[in-house]
Amino acid sequence: MSSQAKKHEVYGLRTKRLALCAILAAMAMILSYIEALIPMPVPVPGIKIGLANLIVLIAIYRLGFKYAFVINCLRIFTAGLLFTGVFGILYSMAGGILSILVMYGLYRWGIFGIAGISMAGGVAHNFGQLVTACLIMSNIRLMSYFPVLLFAGMISGILIGIVAWMVLGRLPHLKV
Repeated sequence: MSSQAKKHEVYGLRTKRLALCAILAAMAMILSYIEALIPMPVPVPGIKIGLANLIVLIAIYRLGFKYAFVINCLRIFTAGLLFTGVFGILYSMAGGILSILVMYGLYRWGIFGIAGISMAGGVAHNFGQLVTACLIMSNIRLMSYFPVLLFAGMISGILIGIVAWMVLGRLPHLKV
């Protein structure tokens, strides 16, 4: 293969990967919007399903950490600008970064399946947000809310993980 052909192949793969990253970021944003419209049937504030985490999991499995991280940050920043404001961005970014670090670490170690990885990510996201709230409000008593968020993160994480497993089973392995 000539150097020109190799160069074209490398740029072609980068372009495909970038396009897929943009599509997944847009899908995560759409899922964040849909989730903002869904009223939660629980009387506890702050509990969400975490639909956008589905896209982050797919990105971890198909694109790797770097692209999953970018997709997650783009989604958090954009959703924050549109729906939650500066503090929403701050809370979500803290939870999102901790969550993706935990999920990718567990993925790399190969200890858990996707549902377990997603569950750990949901719990980590809630924990990161709660610690951020404690720091911003200078109130450690907010941690008393953690058992509720732990349970919610486990349940929603498992559900999102099961859906991600089903989606990944139907997605072709793309050469990107």
